Amino acid sequence: MPGQMRRKNPLPTPGQVRVLKSLSIHSLTLSSSTERPYLALGLEGSANKFGAGVIKHTEDGSTSVLSNIRHTYITPPGQGFQPRDTALHHREWALKIIKQCLVQADVSIHDLDCICYTKGPGMGAPLQSVALVARTLSLMFDKPLVGVNHCVGHIEMGREITGAQNPVVLYVSGGNTQVIAYSRQCYRIFGETLDIAVGNCLDRFARVIDLSNDPSPGYNIEQEAKKGNRLLPLPYATKGMDVSLSGILTSTEAYTIDKRFRRDGKPGERDSDDIITPADLCFSLQETVFAMLVEITERAMAHIGSKEVLIVGGVGCNERLQEMMGIMAKERGGQVFATDERFCIDNGIMIAQAGLLSFRMGQTTPLLKSTCTQRFRTDQVHVAWRA
Repeated sequence: MPGQMRRKNPLPTPGQVRVLKSLSIHSLTLSSSTERPYLALGLEGSANKFGAGVIKHTEDGSTSVLSNIRHTYITPPGQGFQPRDTALHHREWALKIIKQCLVQADVSIHDLDCICYTKGPGMGAPLQSVALVARTLSLMFDKPLVGVNHCVGHIEMGREITGAQNPVVLYVSGGNTQVIAYSRQCYRIFGETLDIAVGNCLDRFARVIDLSNDPSPGYNIEQEAKKGNRLLPLPYATKGMDVSLSGILTSTEAYTIDKRFRRDGKPGERDSDDIITPADLCFSLQETVFAMLVEITERAMAHIGSKEVLIVGGVGCNERLQEMMGIMAKERGGQVFATDERFCIDNGIMIAQAGLLSFRMGQTTPLLKSTCTQRFRTDQVHVAWRA
C-alpha cells in the first residue's frame, strides 16, 4: 500500500516525514540523506499470513512503501491452522503475491538491492516455505539475502510509521508477548509471557465459543467484547515484569460449562438476570489481560524514564488495548504510538524495512546460513543501524 514516510536515523539510514498513530496524528520532519536510493523486497510467512512488500529508501532520507500485499490462510470456525496446511498455503500463494507486489510497486526484481525474509521466530513449516522462496529468488536473480528477526521487523516498522523516538515497546501477537526497550544496539526484553502469548490466548478462546476466523479470531473477540457488560472474576497473573496467561484462558473456558452460561446470549424462560454470555466472557478476558499488559508496560516506562509507548504486533490493532494504554500514558504525561492493521498485522513491508536497514550496514545472510528457526529471540539481534 503506497505511502511516504520519513524519520531520522543516526547512521546512513532513512527517516520519516509523516507520523500516523491510531490514537492521534503527529508530524515529524527529521531526515538523513543517502548517496543513492535503495530497494528491498520483504517476504513474511511466520504464521498464517503470507506477505510481500517493497520499500524504498531515497536520497533525501525519506522512506516510501511502494507495495504491501498479503494473503491470509483462514480455517473454519472452531479450528486453528496447522503448520503443514499453512505451509502449503504459502507455497500456493507466494508467486502470486510477489508478482502483485512488484507490479504495484512498479519495479522489476532486477532493480532490488536485496531480498529479505523472515528467519524466525514462527511456525517451522511456514518459515521453511518462505525461506525456500527467498533462496530461489536470490539464486535466480543474483541478489543478496537478508534474514530478519520477525519481532525486530515489527518494531522497526512501528518506529518508522509512528516516529516514536525511544519508546518502551509492547509487542503483542499470536506467538509473542514482550515488553522491550532499546539499549546499546540491542532490543532488551524487560518482561514477557511465561507460557502462551496474548494473541494465542484470545484465538484459542475464540475457537471455544465458535467465533469466525475471518478476518481473524482476535478481531472478532474484540467486536464481541464491545457487547459485554459484565466483568467476571478471572485470575490476575503478573509475576514481576512477566505475565502468565494459560490459567486465565482455562478459567475463562470454565465459565462455558457453568449452568448460567447461555451460548446464544439470550436468557431462557425460567432464567433470572444472572446469566453469562459469550460477550461477557470476551469482555472480561480482554479487560483482565490488557490490564496486566498495561501494568508491566508502566513499570518498564518508570524504569527507563520513557514517556513513549509503542504497541506493535497483531493484537496491537485492538482499540481497547490502545485506549487502556493511552489512559496510563496520559497519567504519566506520555503518549502511545500505534499503527493500523496494514502494519500491525504480519506483513512483508516490515521485513523489507528491517532487512534493508541491516543490508545498508553491511549485514547479509550467506546462502549456507539462510536457514530459519522457531526460536529467535528479539534480544539476539545486533541492531547496528541504531546508535
